[in-house]
Amino acid sequence: MTTFQLFLLIIAGGVFYLFFKQLFSGSYPKRGVDFEAKLPDEQIGGINRPDKTFSKTQQPVSRIEQLIQMTDEAIEKGDLLEARKAVQSALIIDENNIEALRREGYLYLEDREYEEAKKVYEKILSLDPDDDIAHDSLANVLHKLGEDGTAQIHHRKAIELDPEYAPHYFNYANTLYDIGLKDDALVNYKKAYELDNTIDEAKKIIDELEGRNE
Repeated sequence: MTTFQLFLLIIAGGVFYLFFKQLFSGSYPKRGVDFEAKLPDEQIGGINRPDKTFSKTQQPVSRIEQLIQMTDEAIEKGDLLEARKAVQSALIIDENNIEALRREGYLYLEDREYEEAKKVYEKILSLDPDDDIAHDSLANVLHKLGEDGTAQIHHRKAIELDPEYAPHYFNYANTLYDIGLKDDALVNYKKAYELDNTIDEAKKIIDELEGRNE
């Protein structure tokens, strides 16, 4: 054997040694495990494909939110009994949930249960004294109950808390109109219409009151 042949034999032996070492070491790439997602929702896809997006975790809707939504849907359909059931279930979960209480008050108003509605809006205000909608709603209930002095206080408080909300002026004007303070009512109807000219009823009464003064 020549020196050159011996050199080739040594090289061949080295190659075979490295090959079998790699083969039995288990460190070669394996089909199906050569891609490992780094994020739980990661998907394979090119960034130039806008339709291949990563999954996004959706925030679960709470049970009380579902019940409030069911209440709104029932009210929209005119099914006040179903709405009452849904809102009562919501209040069993959280008796101080203001959104559920607000809907309960509305349902009492629709059923003309004014004393019960009054209790609900008073409870809302005990939880949040600066809830302008609750002040306005309570004022409307108090007017129905003939407690017009207190009603006016809550109307004015609602306006103070949100002076840019047209319905506050309109509701206050209705109370003033009903108790005979028509000049003061006219001022508030005008303010309501100034803030929201889609309140057709305000415009109608403005024209009526101004015609009376001519």
